[in-house]
Amino acid sequence: MNANETLAVFQRGIDEILPLEELKKKLAKNIPLRIKAGFDPTAPDLHLGHTVLINKLKQLQDLGHEILFLIGDFTGMIGDPTGKSATRPPLTEAQVEENSKTYQSQVFKILDKSKTTVVFNSEWMSKMSSADMIKLASQQTVARMLERDDFSKRYKSGKSISIHEFLYPLIQGYDSVALKSDVELGGTDQKFNLLMGRDLQKQAGMEPQVILTMPILEGLDGVQKMSKSLKNYIGIDDAPDDMFGKIMSISDELMWRYLELLSFESLDTIANWKLEVEQGENPRNIKFRLAEEIITRFHNNDAAKQAQQNFTNRFAKNKVPDEMPEFSFAVGIKIANLLKDAGLVNSTSDAFRMIKEGAAKINGDKITDRNLVPEQGTGVYQVGKRKFARVTIQ
Repeated sequence: MNANETLAVFQRGIDEILPLEELKKKLAKNIPLRIKAGFDPTAPDLHLGHTVLINKLKQLQDLGHEILFLIGDFTGMIGDPTGKSATRPPLTEAQVEENSKTYQSQVFKILDKSKTTVVFNSEWMSKMSSADMIKLASQQTVARMLERDDFSKRYKSGKSISIHEFLYPLIQGYDSVALKSDVELGGTDQKFNLLMGRDLQKQAGMEPQVILTMPILEGLDGVQKMSKSLKNYIGIDDAPDDMFGKIMSISDELMWRYLELLSFESLDTIANWKLEVEQGENPRNIKFRLAEEIITRFHNNDAAKQAQQNFTNRFAKNKVPDEMPEFSFAVGIKIANLLKDAGLVNSTSDAFRMIKEGAAKINGDKITDRNLVPEQGTGVYQVGKRKFARVTIQ
């Protein structure tokens, strides 16, 4: 690849490159760069939102750069305060160890294990003396820490900030010093911490790392970021049928963002697909391609094709039309009210009757609980053989 093509790979799906000119200079040396990305093992499972960054690591790995997959076992026991309105409870050493094992088994479904260096920041942080930690803390001021948006908001609102939370961005920054990283990737919400790495590298007399910030992927609702707690996620260990159904539930507009951030297809290919849709191609067929790629990545191609067949059979049986009314309701709406407000039944009592008769369905599955409160996301709601509505809960 020439310099422009290489730079285009770095820039694909990126929110910011800071600073761009420094990256160009690093690439001009034509030597493999040490590219770092850190993950605190705060939960046992990864979802597609996490893979936006890991996909970028894979693209850069394929260019021949050295990938440093940092597991923050030390910082995980502090707890990342990013975006938090209150001090979060730290994880125990046992929780961190167990989650770290799961991360490694999942991440190598994307990255090439033989070309990835896995490191733990406890390797250097546990060797730090109290004096070393005090010296590190002396390199930044309280005023600088309060520039961080979440710290600033909590301070102004009178909410407590524990001293150990100030240490988190310092330690994340010091990781870049210890690893001598040339480039660091992180979400847009990590920008302060990533810049801290540049500051500490400069103070250590090193050439500072370039920062690549990655956008936060929206969940199935297309509004809030993908999150297990919001139940708008696609887990990379989800069963193929579940994964396929969830991908098919996203809106046609959100589909393009998922393709840009999750697919390894070229941008030219995606642009051609977009043109095909504008010329009359059914967006469903593009989602089929996305679903097949994602499921193949985390399972295998046979599982992906079977999931598509299962999906097609189920919806063909129910004769689901391509076009139908679309509605959006707030989280917490009960199923009977949803069916009535979407015009699928005349009243809530009618909804109860249809549920009892097995005539009400979500994505082809019968609704059995008359008190159901649907989860966030988009789905096809059906009553009888001819009434359909695409409903988004957000």
